[in-house]
Amino acid sequence: MFICSRNRWRSLTAEEIYKNSAEFNVKSAGTENSARIKVNAKHIIWADLIFVMEKHHKEKLILNFPEETKDAKIIVLEIPDIYKFMDTELIEEIKVAVSSYT
Repeated sequence: MFICSRNRWRSLTAEEIYKNSAEFNVKSAGTENSARIKVNAKHIIWADLIFVMEKHHKEKLILNFPEETKDAKIIVLEIPDIYKFMDTELIEEIKVAVSSYT
């Protein structure tokens, strides 16, 4: 599961990168009310791993879903909100950040 704020650039790019992978089943969502797809409890429960782009995304998940995140593995990727959808630098940053978990 990939999480950013609005699920328009970073997490959506991550989903796009891995969506056709035979190894992974991925989804993406956002923490904000204006998100393309807003994260919910079912997303948290569904995910084996949750990759958030920034620390405040993790904090929001824990605050809004305390029970569901209690045993969740949430990894902060530290990817700032400076990229557009499918930006080549963003793709590289995501691949490098996620590589040690694949």
